[in-house]
Amino acid sequence: MSDPWTLHPDRALPADPTTRGIAREIYAATRDLPIVSMHGHVPVEWFAQDSSFGDPAQLFVVPDHYLTRMLVSQGETLPRLGVGSTDTEQVETDPREIWRRFCAGWRHFRGTPTRYWLEHALVEIFGVTQRPSAETADAIYDQVAARIAEPGFRPRALLDEFNIEVIATTDAAWAPLEDHRRLAKDGYGDRVLPTFRPDPLLHVDRATWRDEIVLLARAADHEVDSYDDYLTALRAQRRAFVEAGARATDHGHLAADTTPLDDAEARRIFDAALAGTVTAAEAEAFSGHMLFQMAAMSTEDGLVMQLHPGVLRNHATAPFAAFGPDKGYDIPVVTEFTRSLRPLLDAFGHHPGFRMIAFTVDEDVYSRELAPLAGVYPALRLGAPWWFLDAPDAMRRFREAATETAGFSNMSGFVDDTRAFCSIPARHDLARRIDAGYLGRLVAEHRLDLDEAAETAVDLAYRLPQAAYPAPR
Repeated sequence: MSDPWTLHPDRALPADPTTRGIAREIYAATRDLPIVSMHGHVPVEWFAQDSSFGDPAQLFVVPDHYLTRMLVSQGETLPRLGVGSTDTEQVETDPREIWRRFCAGWRHFRGTPTRYWLEHALVEIFGVTQRPSAETADAIYDQVAARIAEPGFRPRALLDEFNIEVIATTDAAWAPLEDHRRLAKDGYGDRVLPTFRPDPLLHVDRATWRDEIVLLARAADHEVDSYDDYLTALRAQRRAFVEAGARATDHGHLAADTTPLDDAEARRIFDAALAGTVTAAEAEAFSGHMLFQMAAMSTEDGLVMQLHPGVLRNHATAPFAAFGPDKGYDIPVVTEFTRSLRPLLDAFGHHPGFRMIAFTVDEDVYSRELAPLAGVYPALRLGAPWWFLDAPDAMRRFREAATETAGFSNMSGFVDDTRAFCSIPARHDLARRIDAGYLGRLVAEHRLDLDEAAETAVDLAYRLPQAAYPAPR
């Protein structure tokens, strides 16, 4: 490739000339809007410490499971990509070598959203003009490394460069929140917000559960020797999160079941968990019960409840054992919502103090279950395409499957759900382009006027995320 690497201004817009022209006008209304990133996983300590990202491999490759899983599927290994060591293979510690392996595998990302995000970041943020390859790897590494080393390339400064108005981190339920308090003291308290993530505490058959209970008790300053103590400590931590600026909780259960137990049965299962005798069936019932309890607590403290079930975590045993959670090839499964959410929505679906956002990686349920549910229960919003579905064609399918039943107003707007900080502008840009294309088609088919389409695009990109995640009152 002899010409400099550039990005087409109409990328991801419709190919049809008539619709593309309309989509350009709609996209222009959202292109420069601030980013509202209310569901993400950028570590809070990056902002609190505001230190250098280190090197290109640590910024782009090592923390991005989208990227590493594709390279692993083509014969690389997680140790060779810098993730960690196994009993038979030591972790690669040379960031330049990790980068070379990434660039050598660039062709494998063709047609994937990862390709879109990476090329946006490399070209738009770092000014790279050569497509990644084995031959260009070192030159690109040097260019990216030089940019990372600049004093202005720090997490707090990038909030301004990326036009991020607000970003939510994801924090353990027992987190002391010291980093968030430090950020608040430095004037970032309304811009970097915590999110309450209690998953390890709600699954009582996990190997780490009793250790997590100790951490919860310490954080809440309340001994947890019983089910009632457990609820008290969870409420205390939720209050601490609200005081630190949190707007939401986040729940990543395998199933969406929200069937409550009676108090006696919940106490019995909790005691069995403390004794180490809980069964898998009891633990599953308890986790559904606790989702119901989390909803009940949200009616008290105003935290928005995010639920994204349907992913079998750590599908591969060996990588999970070697590298820990979220490194064992998480894979989607079929998910049922209509019956599973019925107890929760029956109790709280019309409660004025409750808001829930449901995500899925099972796109079959958009038109059959989730859109009809969001289209009637005032408390429920339909979350954006998430994880494996945050790809251009999947986003289009989402709009086509869900909008006719739920409308636009019952949606959350886009969420980026990422730890890959430099991909945040790219992910939001792609969502805005896909929405512009969908809305442009509605205008071309005379189903919307252009001014309505532009207004709706702004809603989806900016106003709906704000409305979906209100501050607790």
